[in-house]
Amino acid sequence: MLLHDTALVYGRYLRQSLRSRFALLFGVLMPLLYLLFFGPLLTGLPLGGRGDSWQVLVPGLLLQLGLFGASFAGFMIILEKGQGVVERMRVTPVSRLALLLGRVLREATVFVFQAVLLVLAAVAMGLRAPLPGVLIGFGFVALLTVSLAALSYALAMKVATPQGFGPVVNALTMPAMLLSGLMLPMTLGPRWLDVLSHFMPFRYLVDALRDAYVGQYATAHMLYGVLVAVGLAVLSVAVGTRVFRTAGA
Repeated sequence: MLLHDTALVYGRYLRQSLRSRFALLFGVLMPLLYLLFFGPLLTGLPLGGRGDSWQVLVPGLLLQLGLFGASFAGFMIILEKGQGVVERMRVTPVSRLALLLGRVLREATVFVFQAVLLVLAAVAMGLRAPLPGVLIGFGFVALLTVSLAALSYALAMKVATPQGFGPVVNALTMPAMLLSGLMLPMTLGPRWLDVLSHFMPFRYLVDALRDAYVGQYATAHMLYGVLVAVGLAVLSVAVGTRVFRTAGA
């Protein structure tokens, strides 16, 4: 029953995404600009001995794609609440978990597709990474998207207007990007900043993904990254499901 309900919700929202091909391509624009205009500046710089500049930058851009894209997914819920779509779906026998999972899996599908486009562009610019590492990267993007989309939807269920939603998301995503080392390894910064970054969960995903892109899979970074990614996804879906069950009750 849960799988059937999830598939129905997923199919509904995926069809909406496929009808907006421009939005699919536009979502990858910001990481692509970083790739084109920031990546060449790193060529030849010492970056901590963990791969070349592309193997450092591209993993960060992949997670940036999920971070900023999925964090704003809740805008759709706010629009649907105003149109009465959410309430009509909540009075159906469809599982509340399915209502959330169908949405976040659609987000994960979209961002993995965009991640593939980003990696192909990076390969054209000089990225060389093992195929297993690239596939692991897509897995991390999917898990991060599920986590942040679920939390974004939960927040959107609690606020009434986009004006109340946007500033909160911006206030959370910018420090997350700066303290996660998405652009450059945090080990290149001062000691206090490196220590502070370890309190940011996304730091562990970035470190794991950079290991994967140089073919290092059995590392402490990879273990911590997988544990944090899976744990965050489970916790976020649980929080999102609870909010879907109780909001407006």
